[in-house]
Amino acid sequence: MTTPAATPATALPPTEQRLADSLDLDLLPSLDVLTLLNDQDRVAVDATRAALPQLAALVDEAAARFRRGGTVHYFGAGTSGRLGVLDAAELLPTFNLEPGRVTAHIAGGDAAIVHAVENAEDSAEEGAAAAVSLGPDDVAIGLAASGNTPYVGGALTAARAQGAFTALISSNPRARLIPLADIHVLLDTGAEVLTGSTRLKAATAEKLVLNGFSTALMVAVGRTWSNLMVSMVATNEKLRERTVRILREATGLDDEEARALLTLTDGDLKTAIVSNLATADATASRAALTSADGSVRGALTLLATGA
Repeated sequence: MTTPAATPATALPPTEQRLADSLDLDLLPSLDVLTLLNDQDRVAVDATRAALPQLAALVDEAAARFRRGGTVHYFGAGTSGRLGVLDAAELLPTFNLEPGRVTAHIAGGDAAIVHAVENAEDSAEEGAAAAVSLGPDDVAIGLAASGNTPYVGGALTAARAQGAFTALISSNPRARLIPLADIHVLLDTGAEVLTGSTRLKAATAEKLVLNGFSTALMVAVGRTWSNLMVSMVATNEKLRERTVRILREATGLDDEEARALLTLTDGDLKTAIVSNLATADATASRAALTSADGSVRGALTLLATGA
């Protein structure tokens, strides 16, 4: 009986290889451990910068489908899945995003958000089932540091079969799932300080990419005006006060005037901004916003041109 040859390190995904700079990690004082981790976090930032052209292409594809009523879906397992859940959850209050427009799917279901669900990531069938409702105007984004996760592969395969646009965000230039993606956003973060722990810089880079993707998407579809969160849902006192500040920044009104205008527009920030800047009443402002798919800039253009 022969002994199988050892698997060469180069056959492993970069995230599973050992980082030479951290070989004596357990001998280092805490400050040196933290410094090493922080140094490697900088690698994540640089990897994100290098991937911006591919990310921009993904934003543009998603925005075009979003305007046609399409939806965006994240598929991931473990840390990647949880980052997708976090990003999708924060879009509703920040951009008043309708439920279902950006949805996160995590291997193992909701229980996996706070507890590890064994073997869930190995189920291509579960991934395919999560993507069964996608269509040609939708976007499926696979999140997998290794680029090899079966759950993600199942989702991308099913999504592509139904005509959806597909993307993969990974930290592996030789990921097995690349052929299933129309766009591969490669985050070349390399080996982790703690070997195989992709909750470190691979996850940091993925979080940066998701922040960038969803924010740029919302900007592209008119959910902001200038650099202001005009679509924000004011669900508590802090956010209601922020609404007043945003209106003041957008219009130059003083505090009393801003509050009075918000009262006239039933607290709707976009309507208040359009009403003030276009010198239009609330009814006309709401109608223009509806015609412009909620875009303040679009509504102002419509009112200025009389369209």
